[in-house]
Amino acid sequence: MTSITIRNVPDEVHRALRIRAAMHGRSTEAEIRGILEQAAKPEGRLKLGTLLNSIARDAGGLSDAEARRFDKLRDRAPAEPMRFE
Repeated sequence: MTSITIRNVPDEVHRALRIRAAMHGRSTEAEIRGILEQAAKPEGRLKLGTLLNSIARDAGGLSDAEARRFDKLRDRAPAEPMRFE
């Protein structure tokens, strides 16, 4: 995993993060990771595959049964990065 250093965090913000972390029963570092993950990958975000699936359904290209079958076949594992070696 990657490490990130954040400089010049105001004391009030750091104190608020420590309090928030304690309220959630985790370390300040874990709290900050949670905040960053939620900001970068919100739960309500629209995913490309879901969007394309809904477009195909609206256009009459897929029935609900076909859409469910494609959804079961979809590989949910993250793609491997390309290598140019």
